[in-house]
Amino acid sequence: MKKYLIMMAAGLMMSACATAPNDPNKQAKDKAAMGAMMGAVAGAVVGYNSDSNRERGLARGLLVGAAAGGAVGAGVGAYMDKQEAEFNRTLASERQSNQVEIQRLKNENLKITMNSEVSFDTNSAAMKPAFNQTLVKVAGILQRYPRSSIRIVGHTDNRGAAAYNQKLSEERAKSVAWALEDHGVNHQRITTEGRGEMQPRASNDNAAGRQLNRRVEMLIQPD
Repeated sequence: MKKYLIMMAAGLMMSACATAPNDPNKQAKDKAAMGAMMGAVAGAVVGYNSDSNRERGLARGLLVGAAAGGAVGAGVGAYMDKQEAEFNRTLASERQSNQVEIQRLKNENLKITMNSEVSFDTNSAAMKPAFNQTLVKVAGILQRYPRSSIRIVGHTDNRGAAAYNQKLSEERAKSVAWALEDHGVNHQRITTEGRGEMQPRASNDNAAGRQLNRRVEMLIQPD
């Protein structure tokens, strides 16, 4: 059985890698192939263990699992593709002015990074009124894509006491969460946490680096 699984996985991975780099549907095809591989492995295990004829069960499980897994993988990829496109379009002005960054991660998550310089005053967890309008846009999109969860993470630079920075990062994450809830996002979809100064994205030795480190990140994860 192990030999069959290895051969099947290798074939599906080669298929995914064979997609042309400039293919506009490359990401969706890659996700379908990855889903098919995972589904096939799971189906093969179930089929092998449940059929009295193990070779027949293995083959049937491979086919059924690959089909189901491929459909799920493609569906998740397409769902997040649409959500990403809408964020990019709706937040175009905020991206151009470096208020927010939008990234697609390898695990299909979307990450929206919010610059603390435009969202919070120094040493404050009270959100600036102007930034609230950005969160109105974000909340509207999140409501249109309810099959995802939202994890909000606050970060600071290393100036000041570590305990103070930790608390500030937690409070800023909660402020963003409360704003989303006020604009209609179900609170059950949202979790918050603070990382304080523990995960800088740049050096804290200069002002430019510290500015990058002061941020709130929103991770949008497909359910």
